[in-house]
Amino acid sequence: MVNKERVPIDSLNPSVSEQVFIRGWIYRLRELAKTTFIILKDCSGEIQCVADSAYTRSLSLKLDQPVEIKGWVKPDSRSSRGFEIEVTEVFVFNRVSHCLPFNSSEDISEIGIDTILAYRPLSLRNHSVGDIFRIQAAILHYFRQFLWEKHFTEIVTSKIVSGGTEGGTNLFEIKYFERSAYLAQSPQFYKEQGVAGLERVFETGHVYRAEPHASSRHLTEYYSLDLELGFIEQPEEVIQLEKELLTYIFEMLNENYGDIIKRYRSQLLPKMTKVPIWEFQECLERLNQFYNRTDLTDDLDPEAERQLCQLAEAETGINALFVIGFPLSARPFYTYPRGNNGASQSFDLLFEGIEITTGGQRLHKREDLEQALRQRAIDPISFENHLQMFDMGMPPHGGLAIGLERLTSRILSLPSVKQATLYPRDRYRISP
Repeated sequence: MVNKERVPIDSLNPSVSEQVFIRGWIYRLRELAKTTFIILKDCSGEIQCVADSAYTRSLSLKLDQPVEIKGWVKPDSRSSRGFEIEVTEVFVFNRVSHCLPFNSSEDISEIGIDTILAYRPLSLRNHSVGDIFRIQAAILHYFRQFLWEKHFTEIVTSKIVSGGTEGGTNLFEIKYFERSAYLAQSPQFYKEQGVAGLERVFETGHVYRAEPHASSRHLTEYYSLDLELGFIEQPEEVIQLEKELLTYIFEMLNENYGDIIKRYRSQLLPKMTKVPIWEFQECLERLNQFYNRTDLTDDLDPEAERQLCQLAEAETGINALFVIGFPLSARPFYTYPRGNNGASQSFDLLFEGIEITTGGQRLHKREDLEQALRQRAIDPISFENHLQMFDMGMPPHGGLAIGLERLTSRILSLPSVKQATLYPRDRYRISP
């Protein structure tokens, strides 16, 4: 067909008096004796098209074929849009296989994740799957939008590094010319260096954890929403920032994507400004009191996270809480101590039964970092490239990291984080 101006479906105007060209996939197809009804879908919406059946039979149209339709806009009160397209010509860009395991318009709730991933482009055209990633894209947009308004600068840092930010474990080693390098497990060092130059920074990007999990909550490659800010006095300032950040994201999602949110959860997303903050030791006491648990000492397991969220919901009406004061020995070496009892200025945010954020206040003096490294039997010389940044005027600082896939899965009440990952990677999956 000759070049012409394509009209997005959501831009169609019922008052147009000339023929229009629209493109998309055949989402639904119903052929009667004389008339064929085609629901065409593009990235902006859907429209009903009406064609002569004798003509469409000659084209052997099938669901999910990409096509261009030429036709007239005709008013029709029975249509959800108040008009439809009277087809004069259909051009098929490409044929589809006869043996697709499902069509994009079907209910695919019973289709297994392996099949959905193997046919990922097809599944994305399905509303129940495609909407997950539209919500995820919106989360990213509102995350950036909020932080831009708070004087944060977005940075982009390398994902090929010479060593680990949280020690030498859980790293993916790669061959880097004549030596070894690693995939970054966190942008933490780069964020801190960004604070030393720009005061408030954030980054969104993949991080890598060589952890041998194959669970509904773990990925070896996930997308991290990181931020770091300078001139703080305590980690509660970082917590307050996250409360405001998530409240903003949730309010924007409720306002602009409420119809989608309601399909996945019984209620719209809550305000996060009143989420409680519980000390780690207080959490252990509550778990003992209400669940008779005495097995935890330096961290929380998945069951404890669910139990604590239930307790927080019973007390506050919000299925979320911040846990602060984890044992210093269980947190990275750069974590600031909380008092003199072995606790840390580190926190987690538990949201609807799962940890979605880790953050806290960091050590900002070189001598303190060197001492922390020696206490863990690590020679500070191995971190010299990073430590020298603290000689350049590093302010007190702190920050956090949010797992995008986990946040998405909780927002939409998905049973597995893999459903919120376009192409998930775990211990066993490396394709597609």
